[in-house]
Amino acid sequence: MSRRKARIGLRTRLVLAFLLVAAISAATTATLAYRAARTAILKQAQDTAVSSLRDRVQRLGTSLPVETQSLREQLLAIARQGKPRTWVVFAEYGSVRVSSGTSPVSTVITPALREAALANPRGAFQRVDKGGTPYLTVAMPTVFRAGKTARPTGLVVYAVMPLNEEEIQVRAMVTAARDGAFPGLAAALVPALLAARSVLRPVRDLRKAARNMGSGRLDTRIPVKGSDELADLARTFNESAVELERTVGELRAAEARARRFASDVSHELRTPLAGMLAVTEVLDEDAARLAPDTAAAVRLISAETGKLAVLVEDLMEISRFDARAAELNADEVDVAQAIRKTLTSRHWTDPAQVVTDLPEGIRARLDPRRFDVVVANLVGNALRHGSAPVTVRLRTETCGNGPAGDHGAVRVVTEVEDSGPGIPADALPHIFERFYKADAARTRSAGSGLGLAITLENVRLHGGTVRAANGPAGGAVFTVTIPLTGEEATE
Repeated sequence: MSRRKARIGLRTRLVLAFLLVAAISAATTATLAYRAARTAILKQAQDTAVSSLRDRVQRLGTSLPVETQSLREQLLAIARQGKPRTWVVFAEYGSVRVSSGTSPVSTVITPALREAALANPRGAFQRVDKGGTPYLTVAMPTVFRAGKTARPTGLVVYAVMPLNEEEIQVRAMVTAARDGAFPGLAAALVPALLAARSVLRPVRDLRKAARNMGSGRLDTRIPVKGSDELADLARTFNESAVELERTVGELRAAEARARRFASDVSHELRTPLAGMLAVTEVLDEDAARLAPDTAAAVRLISAETGKLAVLVEDLMEISRFDARAAELNADEVDVAQAIRKTLTSRHWTDPAQVVTDLPEGIRARLDPRRFDVVVANLVGNALRHGSAPVTVRLRTETCGNGPAGDHGAVRVVTEVEDSGPGIPADALPHIFERFYKADAARTRSAGSGLGLAITLENVRLHGGTVRAANGPAGGAVFTVTIPLTGEEATE
């Protein structure tokens, strides 16, 4: 149901709303016209019948007591002269019942009409539906006049007239109104489409402009036409777009300056750092022959210089990623062997420190240098901020379903899990941000603060993903997923 509703577009809703208003207007007009015409037709027939019967009854020369034969002849005369058409006339006087028809009593005459006729000397009338046929019944009492005084004689004359012809006229009007409504609705469809088009054109322009701005074209503007609400909306959009373009331009310029500054500073620091590292290596060799305080200071300077060198290298690497200058030199490698090489080169071979689960035979197209950085950063981060032993697992997985006969893309999954307390929940969304520290009290660390950010960029360069979570046992788990063939990275 929700999908079906979602398919009804704005144009369809506008047209339907327009047609609904037109249909309601046509129905209301037709109903009012029908009621007015029906009332006029029935009132005309009613007034003619009442007036005609009153005249005939006033000239009625019936003497009392009533003579049945004489009264019947007069009723026949009244019936023949009935207007607007022939009546069936009945007369009641006490227990006497006489009519111009075959039956002396009419089933159409109601007790209510009899009571109204006796109570009103000028007569009464009533419309009755009997067996699906409408009737007009008129009751007119005869009076005895003595001067200015008129007294009822007790004789009441009833005229019954079927309203078939009036009903036919009313139904003809209903049919005409109904038949005229469909062409009216069809004619209303044209202005409805035109109105929908005039409303939807600026909406489409706004949607297109918003899509262009979403894709990065901040110079997009909407042509302003007219002075209505839609034109005001277009002006507001253009003003917002101008302000957004200016703000984004300033942010991009500031970001470019910051990147250029970091890159320039890193390059400028490499030369003096190279000399400092050479000097500290010499001092480290001679530290054993120096005084204890001097030796401690030399070792501290050497360690801090090494950290500064690592930070500069990481800043230069981040600068290359920001400048889109990082390249992927992929080659087919044995993933398990590459991980072992990384662990061996950093002396992480002690089972008390690092435990591995590396099945043989998994080969993938990777950049060996960048994959070495990914594994080294994750394992080093686990040893530094988590707790030993750190477990490194390797496996493959199939993602999704491919075409017929293809079981989907195969990916290499590398997991690094430590035995520490895990990562705080509020820190998980920010763990790969640059210089982010999960522990606010930890102002210094052995790393540069860019290791996980560089890991993220290297994994993305391979077309993969890296996720951080907490394992069931409480330790932090980093999962790296990289395409097996490298095709996604190429794309």
